[in-house]
Amino acid sequence: MESSPSVKNILLLDSEGKRVAVKYFSDDWPTHSTKLAFERSVFIKTLKTNARSEAEIAMFDGYIVVYKFVQDLHFFVTAGDDENELILATVLQGFYDAVVNLLRTDVEKRTALENLDLILLCIDEIVDGGIILETDGSAIAGKVATNTADSSVAFSEQNISQALATARDHFARSFLQ
Repeated sequence: MESSPSVKNILLLDSEGKRVAVKYFSDDWPTHSTKLAFERSVFIKTLKTNARSEAEIAMFDGYIVVYKFVQDLHFFVTAGDDENELILATVLQGFYDAVVNLLRTDVEKRTALENLDLILLCIDEIVDGGIILETDGSAIAGKVATNTADSSVAFSEQNISQALATARDHFARSFLQ
C-alpha cells in the first residue's frame, strides 16, 4: 500500500548551526538532546558543500536531507530514505520561496528572528503531521499573510481575503461581547 510523501522535519539553522526555526513531525528523535545532536550532525556534514545556488541532497544516518543555504540561513528538509528526492526538493524550494516572499528578500538571521511567527506559520502551511500539504511558495506566503493581516489597514485598501478575515474577526468580537 502506497502512502503520501512525508517529511520527518523542517529545519532552519543559522550559520553556526544553531536553531532559528525547527519543527519535527516524527518520533525518530524522542528527546530534545537527540534533536539537537541530529541538527548539529546535519549542519557539520553539509557545512563544506556549496548549496547556495541550488538545493543539494545528502544521505545521512538512513535519512534523505535536502538543503539550501542563503546568506546566514541554512534550510533543511529531512525524510526517510524511501521518499522521493524531487518531492523533498520541491518542499524545500516552497519553504525557501515563502520565506523570501514574506521577508521581502531580506533573508538573514536577524530578519528571520524578527518574523519567526511568519516562518513557523509557513512550516505549518507546508506540512501537517509529516504529510506535505503545499509546495507553492507564493500560495504559502499568501495564506500566511492572510492569517496575519493587519486589521488596522483601512477596509477599502484591503484585498478580498484580508477584508473577509477582518470582517470575520469583527463579527467574532461582536458576537462574543
